[in-house]
Amino acid sequence: MPILRIFAAFCLAAASAVHAQDYPARPLTLVIPFSAGGAADMVGRILAQKLTATLGQAVVVSNRPGAGGNIGTEVVARAQPDGYTLLLTSSAFVINPNLYAKIPYDALKDFRPVSQPAMMPNVLVVPKSLPVKSVDELVAYGKTHPLSYASAGVGTGTHLAGEMFKLATGLDLIHVPYKGGAAANTDLLAGRVALSFATLPSAIQYIEEGRLLALAMTTAARWPGLPEVPTMQQAGFKDFDINTWIGLLAPAGTPDAVVQRLHSEVVRIVREPDVREQFRTLGMLPVADSPAEFGAQISAELSMYKKLVEASGARPD
Repeated sequence: MPILRIFAAFCLAAASAVHAQDYPARPLTLVIPFSAGGAADMVGRILAQKLTATLGQAVVVSNRPGAGGNIGTEVVARAQPDGYTLLLTSSAFVINPNLYAKIPYDALKDFRPVSQPAMMPNVLVVPKSLPVKSVDELVAYGKTHPLSYASAGVGTGTHLAGEMFKLATGLDLIHVPYKGGAAANTDLLAGRVALSFATLPSAIQYIEEGRLLALAMTTAARWPGLPEVPTMQQAGFKDFDINTWIGLLAPAGTPDAVVQRLHSEVVRIVREPDVREQFRTLGMLPVADSPAEFGAQISAELSMYKKLVEASGARPD
């Protein structure tokens, strides 16, 4: 019996090697579980175009929105693990398992991380009408004045970044959810809400125009385009590191060689000057980490968002 098992394992490994050597032999489907026009969609279309050119097979984008990203994610979780159906998703992948009472996939068991092509910082912004110029002044002001913060919706990264700030400062912040970042920014600009941890792409225009004041970036490093804006960690919040990432995953069981091929292609694409410029224009940072690094981040953020969702009592709309 042991000999038969060894032989079977050898045959499986050999078959996987042959499959990977011929990969890809037909078009690929890149499932994006959100509507066209969003951050994940824009990154996905950049990748699809570049991968089509280098793999010699068409990479077809398939937008499958619904249930906060759960519908499209399930499609890939149930797909054949052959490298021909891939998922290009966002941080919702690690938020949703904590936000929804039940989801149709296991974020750790049903997928193999490939790489994180890009990430978007969040930025703490306030309207110019608010009499503060720093995070310290905002906290001091919040101790004597009621403050509300806008988000792009319940359970979004902009909401949970606000909850992280609320826990770190002890301020009694009032959460005001909107249906998307554009609506949140409209009320923020009008001064109807006091602050927001907006995604940088949604806020950068207003910051550059001087209509919103950027107090801090939520990432560990400063944003190159706004070098004068400190990070939350530099502002005294030691463990404050939260962002919105865009990541590529394959179904669990996808052969190692296929995952490595896809990873190497993502690294090569993200290093291209035109891609880096497109990411910069979109308010994103290029990443291209390894499958192991991306997997470790997914595990860590599942735990982080579990705490934040529980603290906020958030439930999907």
